[in-house]
Amino acid sequence: MPGVFDHVGIRVADSAASARFYETVLSVVRIERTASEGWIEEWSDFALSPPDAEHPVTRGLHIGFVTPTRELADEFWRVGTEAGYRDDGEPGPRPEYGPDYYGAFLLDPDGNSAEAVHHDSLPSDAVIDHVWIRVADVAASKRFYETIAPWSGFDLKDESPGRAHFSGGDQSFSVVDGTPTENLHLAFGASDNATVDEFHRAATAAGHRDNGPPGERAVYHPGYYGAFVLDPDGNNVEVVNHNR
Repeated sequence: MPGVFDHVGIRVADSAASARFYETVLSVVRIERTASEGWIEEWSDFALSPPDAEHPVTRGLHIGFVTPTRELADEFWRVGTEAGYRDDGEPGPRPEYGPDYYGAFLLDPDGNSAEAVHHDSLPSDAVIDHVWIRVADVAASKRFYETIAPWSGFDLKDESPGRAHFSGGDQSFSVVDGTPTENLHLAFGASDNATVDEFHRAATAAGHRDNGPPGERAVYHPGYYGAFVLDPDGNNVEVVNHNR
């Protein structure tokens, strides 16, 4: 089924260095680059672009990428560490996340955690399995993401001290207590413009900060209809309908 994340975007300090990192390790797990246009590099629903005055470098993100086999997760880590990238956790089972969960972890050039993950319920039509962000106040972030849940496609699945875990389809999203993740862009897909409108109305009515009212953004492509709000830590959250 299609992923709930329409796209996840990060800003990187050195576009060439970050593109080399992600190309090196994602190609190992059979995720191929889908666009390279100078100002943006894309691997399906994951994208990176350079910072600017309004969009500094993304820090403190954890993102798990769909990996078809455990052996490819091993290779992701081996190829990455042999290329000089920093280890963030050797390949192996992580039963605290699930009985069949197997992951391998590296740090990208900006210190974000990139994981190759394999388990029995991987998304079939996405490259992102899950995203974790650190937040200053888990309760406040949980309220924000619960507020937009009817339009994002994610629902609260469970919570524990210091963490709230949302799921939608075969993808998941968690907010975790810690030094907040900075300057992340999360976009959730919608099938009609009314969903975009309602997301923005509900979020701003609840007191969350507007970051762009509903409307067409033809700069991305004709028919691109999105709206933007900021989560409690200032990350840019969008719901978008592509009208395709």
